[in-house]
Amino acid sequence: MLQKNKFKIFCIVSIVLLIVALYFGCLSWLFFVDLRRGDYNYGYLIPLISGYLIWEKRKQLKSIPSAPSWKGIILVFLGIVLFWFGELAGEFYSQYVSLWLIIVGLVWCFIGWKKIKIIFFSLIILLFMFPLPQFITNRLTLKLKLISSELSVLFLHFLNIPAYREGNIIDLGFTKLQVADACSGLRYFFPLLVMGIIMVYFYREKLWKKIIIVISTIPLSIITNSFRIAITAILYGRFGQKVAEGFLHEFSGWVIFIFNILLIMAEMWFLKNIIPLKIPETQESQKPVENSNIKIKEQKIIPLSFCILFLVIFSINVCIKFSLKLSQNQIPIKKQLSTFPLVIDGWRGKHEFLTQNLIKALDLSDYVIINYENKKGKVINFYVAYYESQTKGKSIHPPRTCLTGSGWVLKEDSTIALSLPNKSKIVVRRLYMEKMGSRQLCYYWFYIRGRVISDAYHLKLYNFIDSIIRHRTDGALIRVITPVYEYEDVKDADIRLKKFIKRIYPVLLGYLPS
Repeated sequence: MLQKNKFKIFCIVSIVLLIVALYFGCLSWLFFVDLRRGDYNYGYLIPLISGYLIWEKRKQLKSIPSAPSWKGIILVFLGIVLFWFGELAGEFYSQYVSLWLIIVGLVWCFIGWKKIKIIFFSLIILLFMFPLPQFITNRLTLKLKLISSELSVLFLHFLNIPAYREGNIIDLGFTKLQVADACSGLRYFFPLLVMGIIMVYFYREKLWKKIIIVISTIPLSIITNSFRIAITAILYGRFGQKVAEGFLHEFSGWVIFIFNILLIMAEMWFLKNIIPLKIPETQESQKPVENSNIKIKEQKIIPLSFCILFLVIFSINVCIKFSLKLSQNQIPIKKQLSTFPLVIDGWRGKHEFLTQNLIKALDLSDYVIINYENKKGKVINFYVAYYESQTKGKSIHPPRTCLTGSGWVLKEDSTIALSLPNKSKIVVRRLYMEKMGSRQLCYYWFYIRGRVISDAYHLKLYNFIDSIIRHRTDGALIRVITPVYEYEDVKDADIRLKKFIKRIYPVLLGYLPS
């Protein structure tokens, strides 16, 4: 029996180590990249909170015998499927969720559903430590920036202070304040939502009151952040730029967050008193749990078959992961993009270059940026980014994310079919944007191993399929942008881009692997 228990312990430790090996890249990215972003650095505390909540239930857990169950294996297999989608499609968030599913599935298998129900909230709260996919974060940031800017101007008007808003820019007359990503309020949005959920967990009141409190954290975070921006604008006129950056800026953020917590507490007190909840003096859940009747023989131990099965499952997946990693091909570009023609049918170009920091962040294999100009002075910016292989953290970024993040306000987002010289057609993404009175039109598409696609979800799907079937995930982003000049309609810009793409597309195919 002793040898058997030692072998079980060996198997469990080995399973943990295999899971760490399987998710090593994912966990490294989570703790050293994703959680270091200012919007999500509260995530470091989530495991500690979850651990405390489980520890708080320790007596209740001891009172219930473990009942190992095969049902948890469903979550384990679902987690493994999601892991491989994230691994092969280059998506971290899928792997975060898959890790959570595997942890919950294993716990279910080893201790049973009754104990899972006791710590279910503690496990659910772990999901909040995982940052959302970047494209969702960027869209949410943009929305919050615009809302916060608009509300800030309303606050200023209420105080009889003249201000004008255009996008996320607040014009105060004597200066212009840009509501940057860091001021969007996202740094309050998620932490305050998580804090609200944790607070109502200990709030012994009716469900509808708990729901109101959690939902109220969303407008609270937006309104108080807008008020903070308005105060910054007022103080800017008296004390200058130092109030909008550095220590004072960070300190004001903490003050607003603490103020929000106090508001939630006041809301809880108010809801508790308007319709008090009648709670019996003694509740079954408050009685000390008597476990004297629970005999040791009733406690089911973890079957050895569970340990061996999971040891085999995770060993196989670790082996497959590293073998696939070795078998993935890096496909070099046909010709260096720096040799792309600077003269194309009356358009003359001049090279532009990315900074080294940006090249490192994008982690691309090759790129070219050319500003083309025709005889009429019209300009088209042409950009191609090529990746020899796409992996997690090293993949094509849709231009919408970068453009909206730099202050452009998206007015139209659609797809459009373009005719090519060989009478075929391609479907590309069309973005029409404005910023501070300027307008521009952008077309972009992804060239993925001979396919032209315009949707980021399809990009992930084809990366997943081709990494298995073709052992390659190379691809390119092609983006063309032209200003919409004051004296012309957006239709004129559309015609300009369509004609330009028709000319450069055959040339471009000579550079990109099919």
